[in-house]
Amino acid sequence: MGRSNITGAWGEALAAEYLRKKHYTPVAAGYRCKFGEIDLIVKDRRHLVFVEVKLRKSSRFAQALEYVDRYKQDRLRIAASMYLSQNPTNLQPRFDVIEIYAPAGTATEKPQIYHLEDAFE
Repeated sequence: MGRSNITGAWGEALAAEYLRKKHYTPVAAGYRCKFGEIDLIVKDRRHLVFVEVKLRKSSRFAQALEYVDRYKQDRLRIAASMYLSQNPTNLQPRFDVIEIYAPAGTATEKPQIYHLEDAFE
């Protein structure tokens, strides 16, 4: 496993724990289909939330959300549609982005975490 995979898994674990503390229930992690991947899928009483996790050392060049461009959004929408076709639900789907800023990478003691709900449609 390469270093970026390790830090990606670390970021996704941080995001999952953050969401659990906000009373979301984990549904799936690392969902993959031929159209793309969804980092985390969680739910609350009203929503099934498809979460894209973006881990960065800083926002100096761009905020993490800016890396979720139109192309990435389209891939996430298609992957979410595939997931929903295999796992029907009455919950309203939603797309969130979790931005994590960790200046020292996995050695960062208190990474900054921002939860952007309903980040795109």
